[in-house]
Amino acid sequence: MGNTTWKIFGIRHAVNTVRTRAQNFIVDPDPTALLQLDFYCWVLQSADRTIIVDTGLDPEKGAKNQHVQVISPPEAWKALGIDPTEVDTCILTHAHYDHLGYLDALPNAKFHMQAEEMAYVTGPWMEKPVFRHAYAPSEVARLVTLLHEERLHLHGRTHSIADGVTAHWTGGHCAGQEVLRVRTERGWVVLASDALHYHEELERGVPFAVVFNVSDMIAAHDLIRDLAESDDHILPGHDPRTVRIYPAISDDLAGKVLRLDVSPRDTP
Repeated sequence: MGNTTWKIFGIRHAVNTVRTRAQNFIVDPDPTALLQLDFYCWVLQSADRTIIVDTGLDPEKGAKNQHVQVISPPEAWKALGIDPTEVDTCILTHAHYDHLGYLDALPNAKFHMQAEEMAYVTGPWMEKPVFRHAYAPSEVARLVTLLHEERLHLHGRTHSIADGVTAHWTGGHCAGQEVLRVRTERGWVVLASDALHYHEELERGVPFAVVFNVSDMIAAHDLIRDLAESDDHILPGHDPRTVRIYPAISDDLAGKVLRLDVSPRDTP
């Protein structure tokens, strides 16, 4: 076992300010209240390597659901000093359209995704509108092409990406949802992606409304806690709280590119 540590950067690439709590939680005591949904993709950096995690949202697809782009992921990568042509690894935590919007901006990367997610997005569950509505056929087709080009690796439920970075299946949100366990200077951080949209799901023990399997989604809470150093080492994928408790990398990128491997501020 090595000792590589990673920095984690969060790219807040889009927001939706008009969603209600009923659209976010299956059961809620205040269903008509607004609850903003923020959209993130991520960058992992060690002393000598960069890994991209998800590629964000195509703004044209997002606009159909009132998601508004804040910054394009390629612009954020540039701000982090990343040349997309030199990136060799991109992890796809699942294949919903808000995570695959810029696949072709990484022309030389090899992509990594749960095999169960590919089976799901190309299988019979996609006959059901309730399960397919968060997928874009054009992006699923692109994944198939990448697979045939030997640029997509479909891995099993637990997979080592690099020293200090492992992928772990949770299911729940979709059949192939995964989380990442990342070794940082302050300990093991879990990048939960959409296994947790909000901290509130973990705190209240409630499921998010976009779900394939509720029991897997709730069981994931325990796995995430087991993998993380503490609850303060858990990073949900869509929570507006994130931008309040983690610092931006610079004043001009406030609200857009955050440093997530540091200790969060004690702000609710």
